[in-house]
Amino acid sequence: MIVFRDPSEIPADFGRTVVAIGKFDGVHAGHRAIVERAKEDAAQLGHKTVAVTFDRNPLSILRPDRCPDNVVTVDRKLELLEATGIDAVLVLTFDEQLAERSAEDFVRALLVDALHVSTVLVGRDFRFGKGGAGTPALLVELGAEYDFTVDIVEDVFLQGTDRRVSSTWIRELLAAGDVALAAAVLGRPVSVRGEVVHGFKRGRELGFPTANLPEVLDDMIPADGIYAGWLVDHTGDVRYPAAISVGVNPTFDDVHARQVEAHVIDETSLDLYGHSVTVEFTHRLRGMTAFAGIEALKESIASDVVQARTLLADAADRDAAAR
Repeated sequence: MIVFRDPSEIPADFGRTVVAIGKFDGVHAGHRAIVERAKEDAAQLGHKTVAVTFDRNPLSILRPDRCPDNVVTVDRKLELLEATGIDAVLVLTFDEQLAERSAEDFVRALLVDALHVSTVLVGRDFRFGKGGAGTPALLVELGAEYDFTVDIVEDVFLQGTDRRVSSTWIRELLAAGDVALAAAVLGRPVSVRGEVVHGFKRGRELGFPTANLPEVLDDMIPADGIYAGWLVDHTGDVRYPAAISVGVNPTFDDVHARQVEAHVIDETSLDLYGHSVTVEFTHRLRGMTAFAGIEALKESIASDVVQARTLLADAADRDAAAR
């Protein structure tokens, strides 16, 4: 997948394109519905598929008091978009200059002149241009003028619910620690990525060694608590069942920043330091608790590991039966 950071980087001979526009924060099931429709349209036309997105949430410029945290970083967003199989992404720098650009100029300069667009795909609530004046209806009007069509993709609703799939919903679920429902909304497991670093080695002393991720992660972290899930070791290309802790571990008073620690179940001699890993959260076991002493903490961890092992084994059996 080609990544353009400015319209000037797009070659003049890049060819006609089918363009999906959006924030794509989290690249959730709703976003992928737009991307898949764009790929279908592009395949029929023989054109390239391009996602147009932004380097930050536009609200950070337009209404910083109302701007939520991102679900994923820009780099992670690009990885997720690449996994969809599209040809290219144009990442626009959303600054005051872009915010002041009229809707008509946005279409003419970016979509028509730079991307030679043949079809534009947006959600029904998409707005663009100065003051949010640009609407899907305006896109249709400009399409008639500049020779492109507009495909409006309806909202995606999670099966069995009456709520629209959105980044806002995902944030709410992560804040509540509901990683199972968040995964359904995302269309993939809730996960964080990073390089395993040295910690206090307290887990090893307790008999449950952990792989510690750095404080600054490149993805979303659910609420403090204990979870079952998986540790994917990209360096060794292995997937391990894990019991995962998120938080500051209130039993001790020397941890001041939230940590993600994953104990690989039934493995005590793994050396994962320096390895690139993904930690996937599948089940929430309990909230974070301060224990009265080390023995009580060890008993709770042992119980957590047993519960995580059972849940993950049952999930693996169901997946195998489904295949």
